[in-house]
Amino acid sequence: MASVSGVDAVVLVGGKGTRLRPLTLSAPKPMLPTAGVPFLSHLLSRIRAAGITHVVLGTSYRAAVFEDHFGDGSRFGLEIDYVVEDEPLDTGGAIRNVYDCLRADDVVIFNGDILSGADLGALVETHRTTSADVTLHLQRVDDPSRFGSVPTDEDGRVTAFLEKTKNPPTDQINAGCYVFRREVVKSIPAGRRVSVERETFPGLLSEGARVQGFVDDSYWLDVGTPEAFVRGSADLVRGLAPTSALPGPVGESLRLDGARVADDAEVTGGTTLGAGSVVAAGARVAGCVLFDGARVDDGAVVERSVLGAGARVGAGAVLRGVVLGDGASVGAGCELLDGARVWPGAALPDGSIRFSSDA
Repeated sequence: MASVSGVDAVVLVGGKGTRLRPLTLSAPKPMLPTAGVPFLSHLLSRIRAAGITHVVLGTSYRAAVFEDHFGDGSRFGLEIDYVVEDEPLDTGGAIRNVYDCLRADDVVIFNGDILSGADLGALVETHRTTSADVTLHLQRVDDPSRFGSVPTDEDGRVTAFLEKTKNPPTDQINAGCYVFRREVVKSIPAGRRVSVERETFPGLLSEGARVQGFVDDSYWLDVGTPEAFVRGSADLVRGLAPTSALPGPVGESLRLDGARVADDAEVTGGTTLGAGSVVAAGARVAGCVLFDGARVDDGAVVERSVLGAGARVGAGAVLRGVVLGDGASVGAGCELLDGARVWPGAALPDGSIRFSSDA
């Protein structure tokens, strides 16, 4: 990835992460343990690798948690400022809200729940060589109908912002990363909710501003759902998603301090075992995230699931695509499938079966 200079980074981390509940009841989504560290650590490592050192975090929900962990950024080779939203401002309003902390003429804006392998140096270079007012990272996806699509002309200029449709005219979608000229940030109305997709970007097009597309097909994942969160963590552990924040070697599993695995247990698929977690005899754990102190008892099978801090899976239980909140427990012989979620501290008795439900 090419290095850039004279650029600020802004990371928007104000969302409540409702799609990831109950995990986000105890921590903001960007602070959830992901491949052994808070998710935001992976994005910050990408920003630092690109040569960007000044970062502004736009926070709201549980804002103090970010500063408590990252401080002034010096431990990470960064200088971090914090700006708190007193009320929800949507993406455009959140960008405008950090304006007073900006220093550089060009600003790279990141949504804080995207895992991406895009070349940030090439993105900024495209912005500068085309003299764009705003440049959007546009990701090619197999099924663009699930997203709004963003067509471009032969020169790469954005021509429209389209809502979700069954037959989109392009496979290019808004990937949640933008380069703004600082003057454009200042032009966004201050102190109210502003949607970049519905107001800022269409307004710029109607005014004749140059809105450029940077089209890419590298690794990209929105980790806003439990399924995507688990996949993103596993991809980081296995080296499929780029990061320099992984606290261990790339491989089939990542074990933090004090994690214990029985000799005949299997831990595969990019699973992360948090500090002090336990996988007991004969258990099989694949493609999962176990927070600190979680336990999987004898003979249990846990796949594509998240186990909150101190959660416990009883002997012989089967969990596939499940979320257990902090301190939740699942009794011996239970079977939970297809998106079941167990709230923090809840206890399911032995032999329970649940499909796509909350407990």
